[in-house]
Amino acid sequence: MVPSWIVMTLQLPLKIHHCRQLSVSKTEPVSPGKYCVSLVKKYDNENFLCTLLLPKDLQSSAFAVRAFNVEIANVLGRTKESQIALMRLKFWEDALDKIFLDAPPQQPVTIELAKAVKKGINKRTLKRLISSRAENLKLSLFPNLASMEDYAENTVSPILYALLEASGIKNVHADHAASHIGKAQGIFNLIRGLPFNIQSGQLYLPQDILVKNKVVQENILRGKSNKPLQDAIFEIASRAKQHLDKARNLTSSVPKEAYPIFLPAFTVESNLENLRLVDFDVFSPKFQKKDGLLPLKLYWKKFLHKY
Repeated sequence: MVPSWIVMTLQLPLKIHHCRQLSVSKTEPVSPGKYCVSLVKKYDNENFLCTLLLPKDLQSSAFAVRAFNVEIANVLGRTKESQIALMRLKFWEDALDKIFLDAPPQQPVTIELAKAVKKGINKRTLKRLISSRAENLKLSLFPNLASMEDYAENTVSPILYALLEASGIKNVHADHAASHIGKAQGIFNLIRGLPFNIQSGQLYLPQDILVKNKVVQENILRGKSNKPLQDAIFEIASRAKQHLDKARNLTSSVPKEAYPIFLPAFTVESNLENLRLVDFDVFSPKFQKKDGLLPLKLYWKKFLHKY
């Protein structure tokens, strides 16, 4: 039987819109747990759907970790001033220190994250999410594809590591798979975000690939796609696909308990296929369109015990 959350997600757009209007009353307090769920649903919808398919005892920890990541990621989108962004990142770094001292700030995400870390999440794992963005704060263009991979590894893979830690899964093959999935997802996120990042003058693409394909950066900043850019995007997307394939080649060595944690691998596969169908044109409206059947596809993937 298909879970009710999938049925609700697949309702007609009019009904979905109506449901979104039925927000929590202003006089009704929102619990920290619900706040985290809402935050992830709004800013990280694909991973929100994946998290709903996790075992019940892991869901709250997963939403806390992903909400923490949303807060960190949003720091860069809320200001163009690097000093202000660093101050906000410092707040989250200090908050993390207090969480591990069992004295979390009374903020919804930190309250939930404090519960999550008690399941065995390593402090260093979560700190990587902050330090990686602080180090690349002034970056607008990666020097090469390897540096883009490193950024993807440091901003996405730690989330998967944290979920493995919260699940008590200690397996080197699972760690390797998490690393590759994180790189694949992180690289794709940077590709998909290009039309939005250029609004602030940031390309977040590897310079060596752009030079190799003779891409004119000014054309990208104008929001124009052409053959050189599409060739460059193809090459970058191919690296994401390589990491995805490497993660799946480890399937037989990865504990089955980790499979639900790695469901984001399927969203990467689906998104890369959508990119291929528009001939690697990141500015195509079809590419940016959400897949209304994704909840059902993810459920089917879980049912088949695959990622």
